[in-house]
Amino acid sequence: MRYLPLTQPDREAMLAVIGAPDIDALFADVPASARLDGPIAGLPMHASEMLVERDLSAMANRNLTAGAVPFFVGCGAYKHHVPATVDHIIQRGEFLTAYTPYQPEIAQGTLQVLFEFQTQVARLLGMDVANASMYDGSTAMTEAVFMARRVTRRSKAIVSGGVHPHYVAVLNTLTRFTDDEIITATPELTPGKPGDDLDQLIAGIDATTSCVVVQNPNIFGHVADLTPLADACHAAGALLIVVITEVVALGAIKSPGEMGADIVVGEGQSIGNGLNFGGPYLGLFATRDKLVRQMPGRLCGETVDADGKRGFVLTLSTREQHIRREKATSNICTNSGLCALAFSVHMTLLGEKGLRHLAALNHARAVQLAERLALIPGVELVTTSFFNEFTLKLPVEARPVIRKLAERQVLGGVSLGRIFPGVAALENGLVVAVTETATDADFDAFEDALDEVLA
Repeated sequence: MRYLPLTQPDREAMLAVIGAPDIDALFADVPASARLDGPIAGLPMHASEMLVERDLSAMANRNLTAGAVPFFVGCGAYKHHVPATVDHIIQRGEFLTAYTPYQPEIAQGTLQVLFEFQTQVARLLGMDVANASMYDGSTAMTEAVFMARRVTRRSKAIVSGGVHPHYVAVLNTLTRFTDDEIITATPELTPGKPGDDLDQLIAGIDATTSCVVVQNPNIFGHVADLTPLADACHAAGALLIVVITEVVALGAIKSPGEMGADIVVGEGQSIGNGLNFGGPYLGLFATRDKLVRQMPGRLCGETVDADGKRGFVLTLSTREQHIRREKATSNICTNSGLCALAFSVHMTLLGEKGLRHLAALNHARAVQLAERLALIPGVELVTTSFFNEFTLKLPVEARPVIRKLAERQVLGGVSLGRIFPGVAALENGLVVAVTETATDADFDAFEDALDEVLA
């Protein structure tokens, strides 16, 4: 992007057109405490394009990047190896330009890709049908809660304490002005089953409950059998919504559909999509056949044309741009088409055998590191049933430890105190993620650095 600053007359002309007295008036709705009270320190007021580029590059070089050091950060976004083949294919002209199926009878290639993507996601999640993707995992979870309300005609959602708190924050934001009642369990760092007790969730289900939302593996990395919870939900006429943030886990553990889930949502970033500074990502959404009419987003289907040739169409598109607003099941304006394509290409390259091998490798490597770190004096392994992510309880608060690890060139995980601010019982919790990209040298560096910091 070119560096082309506006002149003062340019600004004045624009303000005159929109009727604002000054630039500050454009930010009237932003609290004063969140606004800068002057220029950003360290940046010159005037400089050439070349100097600005040099200054910004120097600032960027102060970052500790995921690819430069041992990396063990997870909690909803994971560093997996994405083959170069994926980027090569998705950048072909027929994919990169024929992006959104607004004219489904024309964009046959795009529709076919999405149809195959839906098939892959439905099989992976153990469900009957999946849509053509959503914005990301967090918004997909909220749409699932809205869908459960429409299906059950109830408004109380029970959310497990093991669900990613950022997902819960999105849910609370999007239900702020609705009549939905969101009850979130208090997360606990219980050894062996961190998150919350499924028996407590079951005890909270009553005749007003629309759904129970649970994550598996949960934010602490704990893997649970959700079958008893599903049975309890169905006995009370409620739906079970299962959230998946690490989709590679489904190459090793039983799918949510096999455990009785009614709606499965998740984040598909782990397959085909890099970390990308937090986005764009890929929301997954799947459900049972009997609920498909209430599913948000798009659904691509296979058919034949007048000559009997195979073709693809938008079978369902239940957003307000296609039908009357009050009958729309979602206000989603698009699907994550390019990210879905990357997911589908990578999944096709892996195949079932490759996915299972990748999952087994992730799990084995995580077990190796967990056993090593648990031997450090004062460190307790809280998560004992996990896939590739586990929680350690440190003898001190985790946030300063993470900063000291970074000073030693190791990105050592996510502090529970950061993502659960104000929950004192979780401040010493450190969530560590291990993928196939971590080497033995990375393990050595992490173990040595953590031992040194805690000494």
